[in-house]
Amino acid sequence: MPAIAALLWLAAPAARAQDTRHNPSENTLSTGFAFSEAGGEELYANACQGCHMPDGKGATGAGTYPSLAGDKALEAPGYPLSVVVNGQHGMPPVGIMMSDEQVAAVVNYVRTHFGNHYRDAVTADNVKAVRSADTWGAIIRRQP
Repeated sequence: MPAIAALLWLAAPAARAQDTRHNPSENTLSTGFAFSEAGGEELYANACQGCHMPDGKGATGAGTYPSLAGDKALEAPGYPLSVVVNGQHGMPPVGIMMSDEQVAAVVNYVRTHFGNHYRDAVTADNVKAVRSADTWGAIIRRQP
């Protein structure tokens, strides 16, 4: 009987890992060098809100983190795609840790939340185009 209990205890984390349901209010972090979240809300929660805050209004303290709420700069979809993929000023290029689909998901989320109403969705192909124009990012992604 103790052997069965031990096996069930060992199998429990694997069973939880296969559960694809996600509650955005859970505080989970991706492991490794890539984000595991697929949805824009989950990606925002784990990659963006630490600086831009849960309400998207940004913050000032040890640095200045711009507000994304009601941000007219998000109207042209190429701008947020480029910022996520390449970084800008103090923001690191978090897109190197995301697939094309993940970048599109988080950009679409930010462009449709926090008082932003830009409904022309970006696609993974749009992200590929931004990445192909980014020579430095292409060099980094080729590294083992």
